Amino acid sequence: MTQAATDEVLIARIAQGDRLAMQVLYGRHHVRVYRFGLRLVRDEQTAEDLISEVFLDVWRQAGKFEGRSAVSTWLLAITRFKALSALRRRKDFELDDEAANAIEDSSDNPETVVQKKDTSEALRECLTGLSADHREIVDLVYYHEKSVEEVAEIVGIPENTVKTRLFYARKKLAELLKAAGIERGWP
Repeated sequence: MTQAATDEVLIARIAQGDRLAMQVLYGRHHVRVYRFGLRLVRDEQTAEDLISEVFLDVWRQAGKFEGRSAVSTWLLAITRFKALSALRRRKDFELDDEAANAIEDSSDNPETVVQKKDTSEALRECLTGLSADHREIVDLVYYHEKSVEEVAEIVGIPENTVKTRLFYARKKLAELLKAAGIERGWP
């Protein structure tokens, strides 16, 4: 299989039972699925389980993929559905933002590392101050680089609702960051 095979080609091959295509698609997207799932369920083991469930669904449903959206958008929509189902099953759900640890850059000096950690922790703290709906939109737009159209499809809401939530989320986040002593605005 060529490395340049598009996700759509891989899905078509998976629909025909091509296990190698499945391995390539998994290799390309499992980290993204895991990170998105982890942000939603806030539990590493549950997020690991989500990867299996999502890719099992891909294996079973590949023939039904219609190509109306990018494969990555389809995968995140499946992940979101599975994560919300897992949260409904888990009665003791608590918000725990520790899962999003700051990654240190080895080229940074100790002072820069501390500043980055402080800023990163402040940002994570401020993100928890947003509503779940707003956090989800910010996550998809800024961490997963999805367009408004793709977010609307993943979340199952109109594009204008995505835009409105994003506007209010950014405004609230800017207020929270300023209150935390971080003057830099949100993009």
